[in-house]
Amino acid sequence: MAVLFNDFAAQKGDEPALVDDSGATSWSVLNDRVNRLIHVLRAHGVQPGERIALVSGNRRETYEVVSAAAHAGVLMVPVNWHFAAEEVEYVVENSDSKLVITDPAFDHLAANTAVPRLVFGGSYEDALRNAPAGEPEDQMLGGVMFYTSGTTGRPKGVRSTSFQTNVPPAVYQLMAAGINSMGFAPGGRTLLCGPHYHSAQWAFTFFPMVGGSPIYIQTKFVPEETLELIDKHQIENIHLVPTQFVRLLRVSPERRAAFSGESVHVALHGAAPCSPEVKRQMIEWWGPKVTEYYGATEGGVVSLITAAEWMERPRSVGKPLPTMTVKIVPEGGGEAAPMQEGVIHLRSAMGQDFEYLGEPEKTAEAHSEPGFITMGDIGYLDADGYLYLSDRKIDMIISGGVNIYPAEIEGVLAAHPAVVDVAVFGVPNEEFGEEVKAALQLVPGTVWTPELERDVTAYARERLAGYKVPKSFDVVDSMPRSEAGKLLKRQLRMPYWEGTGRKI
Repeated sequence: MAVLFNDFAAQKGDEPALVDDSGATSWSVLNDRVNRLIHVLRAHGVQPGERIALVSGNRRETYEVVSAAAHAGVLMVPVNWHFAAEEVEYVVENSDSKLVITDPAFDHLAANTAVPRLVFGGSYEDALRNAPAGEPEDQMLGGVMFYTSGTTGRPKGVRSTSFQTNVPPAVYQLMAAGINSMGFAPGGRTLLCGPHYHSAQWAFTFFPMVGGSPIYIQTKFVPEETLELIDKHQIENIHLVPTQFVRLLRVSPERRAAFSGESVHVALHGAAPCSPEVKRQMIEWWGPKVTEYYGATEGGVVSLITAAEWMERPRSVGKPLPTMTVKIVPEGGGEAAPMQEGVIHLRSAMGQDFEYLGEPEKTAEAHSEPGFITMGDIGYLDADGYLYLSDRKIDMIISGGVNIYPAEIEGVLAAHPAVVDVAVFGVPNEEFGEEVKAALQLVPGTVWTPELERDVTAYARERLAGYKVPKSFDVVDSMPRSEAGKLLKRQLRMPYWEGTGRKI
């Protein structure tokens, strides 16, 4: 049996482990399919420490792939299904994935990759059917390698030291216990209602599953359906992002009144800054179950704050976890005093660290303080040790909980024949937190017309995922630059944030 599912297959074999809108997979069937998939990976020559890619929507089979990788010493690379084909091909090639597993709905995105493919419902099922059913030998810890958009262009693989192939998969059980300490009901029914390829969605569903939680899978977030699923399946654990809060708050008064939500043990939220007013409304509706965390793909979960604590300290993201040390480094170096802003640096007592795959310079930049890592966020600690976020040092947009780095978009737009110079930045958006805007300097003599705007937008859409395409454009005579030639993007960005009471 797959090590992590031994007890569950024996004790509750016929109970559902995975449920989506097409059916359910029991613990015993999941165990069998994971065993078979491990054999399939080995038959394809995938070795411990190597990568496989997954291009799929939210469905039960995604957790089979995650689980097989976790037992086979393999790193699974979840690929954003919103990516353009060119972006998918880049991630597969850059990660050196040895196999691609796809959802039929997104198989076309991987059609030109140069590695073997298995497609859910077709060749994937054939491979499982023909694979040995016995328990694989030499099971070892594997994991995931997420790609985060690049600050200087293409996305970068985040390779975590948490996944060491020379240790047993049972290490995941310790990680699962850590999730429970954040308020999750142990073994409680858990709902996935966001894209599985996000690190938070993976962590707050797979870790609970390792602890015995059945996972209920929503194909696509629809707020009315989410409320229905919570009550129908008596969901106890759920992870949300601020954009989902906004959409939940917009459902009809009748639908809100019909929602019970009594089963919910914790509604964890993070991944992006949340409007204080939106959060207050959610706490008024859902009560003390609303808990916020701060973290990142690179650094894991850093801090946690309950609804009651937040009401006393609005805008705080909580106290650092006992396993995390937070150091605020002000401009000029050293360590900041309470309430003094600086760059947030993190250190894990568990020794968690990371590297950007094939990017030693960017990895070194993220380790600028010895023993610490940073994602470039700016914030401060109050006198009681509560952490607050105030700005970003790095050039990043967070829209709907998704990290978007402007450099990649700027590289595409700069190649358009009508564009001389470009700057991409985030501006406020009530629903998504931020949205993408581009400032363009055009070729002399070029007139910005609706036709040219459509052409530039289509040009970007062909080469980028839809959520990266600018929602609006500003045309400028020249870009603001310092005497050294550095683009002063903040001058373009800040007018849009004046009067909002926030910078991110």
